[in-house]
Amino acid sequence: MEALSPIRLSQPTWTRVIKRDGSQAPFDAERIRSAIARAGRAAGELDDETARQLTSLVLDALKSRLADGIPDIEQIQDQVELALMDAGFYRTARAYIAYREQHRRLRRDRQAMVDAIGSVNEYLDREDWRINANANQGYSLGGLILNVAGKVTANYWLSHVYPEKIGAAHREADIHIHDLDMLAGYCAGWSLRTLLQEGFNGVPGKVEASPPRHLSSAVGQMVNFLGTLQNEWAGAQAFSSFDTYLAPFVRKDGLSYQEVRQNIQEFIYNLNVPSRWGSQTPFTNVTFDWVCPEDLRAQVPLIAGEEMPFRYGDLQAEMDLINRAYIEVMSEGDAKGRVFTFPIPTYNMTPDFPWDSANAERLFAMTAKYGLPYFQNFINSELQPNMVRSMCCRLQLDLRELLKRGNGLFGSAEQTGSIGVVTVNCARLGYLHKQDKEGLHRRLDELLAMAKDSLEIKRKVIQRHMDTGLFPYSKRYLGTLRNHFSTIGVNGINEMIRNFTGDGENITTEFGHGFAVELLDHVRERMLAFQEETGHMYNLEATPAEGTTYRFAKEDRKRFPGILQAGFPDKPYYTNSSQLPVGFTDDPFEALERQEVLQAKYTGGTVLHLYMGERISSAEACKRLVRRALERFRLPYITVTPTFSICPVHGYLAGEHPFCPVCDQERLAEKRGRLSA
Repeated sequence: MEALSPIRLSQPTWTRVIKRDGSQAPFDAERIRSAIARAGRAAGELDDETARQLTSLVLDALKSRLADGIPDIEQIQDQVELALMDAGFYRTARAYIAYREQHRRLRRDRQAMVDAIGSVNEYLDREDWRINANANQGYSLGGLILNVAGKVTANYWLSHVYPEKIGAAHREADIHIHDLDMLAGYCAGWSLRTLLQEGFNGVPGKVEASPPRHLSSAVGQMVNFLGTLQNEWAGAQAFSSFDTYLAPFVRKDGLSYQEVRQNIQEFIYNLNVPSRWGSQTPFTNVTFDWVCPEDLRAQVPLIAGEEMPFRYGDLQAEMDLINRAYIEVMSEGDAKGRVFTFPIPTYNMTPDFPWDSANAERLFAMTAKYGLPYFQNFINSELQPNMVRSMCCRLQLDLRELLKRGNGLFGSAEQTGSIGVVTVNCARLGYLHKQDKEGLHRRLDELLAMAKDSLEIKRKVIQRHMDTGLFPYSKRYLGTLRNHFSTIGVNGINEMIRNFTGDGENITTEFGHGFAVELLDHVRERMLAFQEETGHMYNLEATPAEGTTYRFAKEDRKRFPGILQAGFPDKPYYTNSSQLPVGFTDDPFEALERQEVLQAKYTGGTVLHLYMGERISSAEACKRLVRRALERFRLPYITVTPTFSICPVHGYLAGEHPFCPVCDQERLAEKRGRLSA
């Protein structure tokens, strides 16, 4: 090897170094010399003075490569390896590479370890963002257990399943891989018809039930089914055609309205009990046809294997009883007037919807009061109810994509969902690529590719575990994930535009709106490419991002102090998907006009909330609002969201009230708490 001349360490032009987490630290050349010297001693190949000389060569090479830039840790270590190899110290180079790999593994293992005591304390002190990540999970002992176990599962995914690059992208908040705390798929729609005709059974060693003969046993099996399957999935569990498929039981037994109502009340109440792991209520959705779908009208129902002497199309009166009962129970709420959160009702609004019927009056009275229903728009759309089924509160599925699968529209409709969701941090893209659209799209493509890779890995993992029995009921009633979508979402498009333009534009301006449309079109094109590449279905979703929006903003605030965000300095957030900024308008039709084009870009699912400052004045006013929205605009999915409060003593209160205007119960409790403290 060539001898090195004695030289002093040259002075670099930088004083800082970029760490692996993106933050900066003071630069210390002595740390480079020390690492080289340790490797040299381990190899028995060089002394401290030679290590000093090699360090000077490393600094000179970095100055030449970086000019006025700041080096990062990986660049420095790469240059050390090159310097050792160029100088002929091959054994030392191997020792240094081994040392570097050892520390990489230690970092990975530290990331994978969960601090048990810290995790418990973070939950008890409510300091963990995950506590608020799911609106369906309350603060409880079950929540504590799920939170701590969820961290272990999340680290298993990130450190032992996904490649390091994907794990780093999630940890550094370039993307967010949803539901990492569950070794499970995202959401699923099930065939209510199959359950009612076959019964809840078929899993070895578990209690079995024959097909139900009466409405009471039918709703009992439905509750057990949804609760059980919820334990095998992270997100929503759904039934379609709720009223159509239950109507035969009402006709067969000649049930009165009160009997129907009692059964529906038991169904709703039992699905709102926090029986799911983590003290959660099962996340459930039921879709109502309201009018029997055309493809079912001539079909004969089966009850306990026996053909009924009527067709589904003959049961409009029974469907009306079921719809009336569901609406009235949901409208009344529980014993204290609190709203029932689940099952989320979705109504298929078709051209033959009876707007002036008594049930319609009840539906819009409930909507005006609580804003519970979601409305699926088949009025101003080319799609028909038998072509699109709602799988959960955000996932809208165009089943024409499934025709090439050869499974038929109806069967596939009820056996699909989403394997997983990955959301892209768009606000950061706007900040890092200010006024550089090509650079922004290049980085976006890199993140989308990582999202695709993570979803393909997850699909294989979940399918393998389903095949080996980890999800026994999903295996019994589903069997395969081939009809499940891989879902990619976006977050913070408004803040992306603000940062990209230096706060000169936002999503409400002409430029900003066009920029958002262009970005969503770009993502849609990538989805098509992913489908062709993998043979699996992909879709673009306006992900809810209940906790993700705060996590993205919090991580960006640490890394990029100058980034533009919504909210307050101590509680920043990003606007969901491509929604309007919070508080931008209280005019629902302005919101509809500004969002119509954007909402239609989502192939996986979206919902536009029409926010109201208080309860809508009447059912008639609510009906006019919904009807105009569905007939004038092509948005696929809307919901009306009035503002209301619940007093523990007096129940429902229209509008926002921090304290009950009647009894001041919360304020008195607050005062008593301060006095006792």
